[in-house]
Amino acid sequence: MTATIRKEAVQIAGRSFDVIGDALEPGDNAPGFRLIGTDWRPVTLNDFGDSVKLISVVPSLDTSVCTLQTRRFEHESNSLDERVAVLTISADMPATQARWQEVNGLARIVFLSDYLKMSFAESYGTFVQATRQEQRSVFVLDGENKIVHAEYVPAIDNEPDYEAALTAVRQLLRTDGPIFQEQ
Repeated sequence: MTATIRKEAVQIAGRSFDVIGDALEPGDNAPGFRLIGTDWRPVTLNDFGDSVKLISVVPSLDTSVCTLQTRRFEHESNSLDERVAVLTISADMPATQARWQEVNGLARIVFLSDYLKMSFAESYGTFVQATRQEQRSVFVLDGENKIVHAEYVPAIDNEPDYEAALTAVRQLLRTDGPIFQEQ
């Protein structure tokens, strides 16, 4: 099976780059994943059970916008209850993620690395192959791993729409069912 290529789907430093993988949409089932945690152990989507998942995808933690995005979701996570798993995924090595997490004093977010195979990037449609990094994006999954919010940020130096993602999370916490509209 040939991977879908989304032509010139992201801008980096003013240049357009292709992104590998289909863009996921609300109502889609979230693809499973197997990533590496900061302790170098494998972590899968199923490890988060029926919790609501807020997945923040960043190109590299050692950049200013990625730092802003990750800190913002950490800050916002303090107002969310324990039924929400907040994940940050990047192609940074687990040791880099662990160092970054420690230096920045973040405790709630689970950092996961896609550096080995970029399989998350391909299945979630965030793989910028030319630069071997992830397209900045945010996904919110309900307890059954159905996507209720998906945002692909078209310019890598822009921040995501935090409020849209957080509204989706809060809506899920108030309901027992999915919040997306069937089309």
